[in-house]
Amino acid sequence: MLDIKPLRYFVALAETRNFHRAAARLHLSQPPLSRQIAALERELGTPLFERSTRVVTLTPAGESFYRDAVAILEAVQRAQVQARATAAGERGMLRIGFTMAAAYSVIPRYVRSMRTAWPDVRVELKEVVSDELPERVMAGEIDLGVMFDNGARPGLARRRVLSEPLCVALPRTHPRARARLLRITDLKDDPFAMTAADAGSRLNADVLDFCRRHGFEPRVSFEVRLQQTMLSLVNDAHCVALVPDSMRRVHMQDIAFKRLRDAPAVDLFLAWNEANRNPCLPGFFDACGVPPA
Repeated sequence: MLDIKPLRYFVALAETRNFHRAAARLHLSQPPLSRQIAALERELGTPLFERSTRVVTLTPAGESFYRDAVAILEAVQRAQVQARATAAGERGMLRIGFTMAAAYSVIPRYVRSMRTAWPDVRVELKEVVSDELPERVMAGEIDLGVMFDNGARPGLARRRVLSEPLCVALPRTHPRARARLLRITDLKDDPFAMTAADAGSRLNADVLDFCRRHGFEPRVSFEVRLQQTMLSLVNDAHCVALVPDSMRRVHMQDIAFKRLRDAPAVDLFLAWNEANRNPCLPGFFDACGVPPA
């Protein structure tokens, strides 16, 4: 493989057409330059220059080699710049996994902030079931997870990034669909769709506790893992559900979202592996206003 230094020497001589001027550009004396050019010609097996007492000119082989040498040197310089930018977190890729509720709350803001601050960082988004996110973050499949409260675990750093009330999702044909504000007791006779108890987040327990504090046990007809599935059941199976307030932004024609009196709050957390060394992470924390520690 050719050393890059002889290419630099060759290009300097090809552009100045004079050994003295080329040596001055390269900040070296003329004899080392002459030796490098001669060695390059021997390695290629063909003359690159026609020499006279005052100037040198490129041979046809030299003209061809000059074009390729310039492209190689530009590619090397570009690779160096990109490597430094990648090491500094100014370019690269950041993989963010999120639960559906985050798609209607913090995810759009994160994407906008990253595009503005770090346009050369590619943000890859993956919608993932909330209870799977901690494992995928710890396994290195995802750099950041936006999830419901799944509890602390060793090595998983977490920051609460949003706290919002639950609201009621119900069919537009429901008798309470025209009300502006509902009490949870208004729904005590309705079938509920809920987050599964083993889905890893506190949503199931929070909804059950809220209903029990108001004197009834909810009639749970469906337990699901995905918020989208829950809304589909509200729409198709004519049940009700308590969902994060940001889910109001989901446009489903046959579902009404209603405020809930004294609604419990649900938290979204940003989580990452403390051992993750992706250089794009500090830039994310800075751009999105999330303290890393």
